[in-house]
Amino acid sequence: MIENQDIRPAHVIGPLGEPLTLADLPSPDTKRWVVRRKAEVVAAVNGGLLTLDEALARYGLTLEEFASWQRAVDRSGMHGLRVTKIQHYRDLYERQLKY
Repeated sequence: MIENQDIRPAHVIGPLGEPLTLADLPSPDTKRWVVRRKAEVVAAVNGGLLTLDEALARYGLTLEEFASWQRAVDRSGMHGLRVTKIQHYRDLYERQLKY
């Protein structure tokens, strides 16, 4: 059955529209998480290049941390990942939900 096979794409579309492969992903020992790197990991998981468990183990992330990145990308795109803008985009999103 196809559900049981480990089928993965060779590449996915990255956050900047470029092909993204496993070799293009941030290094597993990344300490400084800039917006682009976070968005690349989210794109890799969303596209099936990495499973969620693989991404968490590879980068030493918590589920909550990754989920917050994913929510930020879903709500506001890459701009939502900027630490200095998190509160701004969170407030904007909450205001939009009210109306």
